[in-house]
Amino acid sequence: MAKKKIRRKKKVVGTPERPRLVVYRSLKYIYGQLVDDTSRKTLIGVSNLTPELREQVAKAGSKVEASRIVGAYMAKKAQEMNIKRIVFDRNGYKYHGRVRAFAEGAREGGLEF
Repeated sequence: MAKKKIRRKKKVVGTPERPRLVVYRSLKYIYGQLVDDTSRKTLIGVSNLTPELREQVAKAGSKVEASRIVGAYMAKKAQEMNIKRIVFDRNGYKYHGRVRAFAEGAREGGLEF
């Protein structure tokens, strides 16, 4: 997986106008961050553990549904910062299951990638 990350890092770069949306998934949670690689700063970070989402995530029937909720919340927070276009970084994971649900939730929330 380390080689995949190195290859991906060469191609997927976030800028202030179009930050990189990084997805990380553990066995229990999913995390998303908007990163500006030029200034090396994290603009927004959300996960299943975000206090505003805990009730919604608890009501979700599965981890895939919870991922969609987290992705939609990420899009809402990005819209508040006037970010509409992003670069999606799946972090070496297959575009399947929770990663796909997160991306679709972000798209439904209004992000373009």
